[in-house]
Amino acid sequence: MTGYGKGTASNGKWNVDTEVKSINSRYLEVFIKYPPVLATKEYEIRELVKSKIKRGKLNLNIQIKKNGFEDEAVSFNEEKLKEYLALIKKIKKTAKLSDKIKLDHILMSKDILIAPLEEISEKDFECVKSSINASLDSLIKMKKAEGSELEKDLKKRIKSISKYLASIEEKAESEVSEHFIKYKEKIESLLEDNANINNERLETELALIAERADITEECVRLRSHIKFFIDSMNKDDDPGRKLNFLCQEMNREANTISAKTLSTSISHSSVYIKEEIERIREQIQNIE
Repeated sequence: MTGYGKGTASNGKWNVDTEVKSINSRYLEVFIKYPPVLATKEYEIRELVKSKIKRGKLNLNIQIKKNGFEDEAVSFNEEKLKEYLALIKKIKKTAKLSDKIKLDHILMSKDILIAPLEEISEKDFECVKSSINASLDSLIKMKKAEGSELEKDLKKRIKSISKYLASIEEKAESEVSEHFIKYKEKIESLLEDNANINNERLETELALIAERADITEECVRLRSHIKFFIDSMNKDDDPGRKLNFLCQEMNREANTISAKTLSTSISHSSVYIKEEIERIREQIQNIE
């Protein structure tokens, strides 16, 4: 699920601000932007994120101010600067150029800039972790709010499926006997001049044909899947994959109902059920 979180922490010496943004992804992908002083702590930061977040594409941005200033402040290497200026002058003389040396020319050489190589203490790193934890907690809170709305939508669609299924079950009760009577009337009309009809055999065959249109088992299985779906939503900590599998099974039963039934209204109801299942499948891709 998508989300955003922000966390701040301070220990008097350091002020740490952390922002985290998340978009839906099947697996956990973490991209971290941090100041050089945290370079040796990247593994620990990733493990901290993994302990709280299970999936999603996360962008984590950590900013540190020490004594009120950005930690990424830099100085310059005076010897490198002298060498670079001498090189520029030599190039000008060789190429017979009269252009003045500007600050832009000097700043093009990154070798003259020196980033501070300070190691962070465990005490100061605790401040960083507090900021990261706060941002992740804020993200999780936002995701839970989104998840609550998603749960409402899923339950609404499951309720709609149950309603269509109840309609199908009601109509299916009389369907087999009705089709048996219709088949018998048609066949008797076609063979009314034939005196050699074996009525017992005819009724047996007609009963078998009518029973092939019986969808009772499919309805029972579909209702069972619906119950399991709701139970998984309410009880499982990580229901995403299970719900996706149940959607496949519900869709299979709806397809069988549609294929077996000879009733137009039942066929239409099964189509509505499949539409709701498809919408549910799209939604559960965001569930963690």
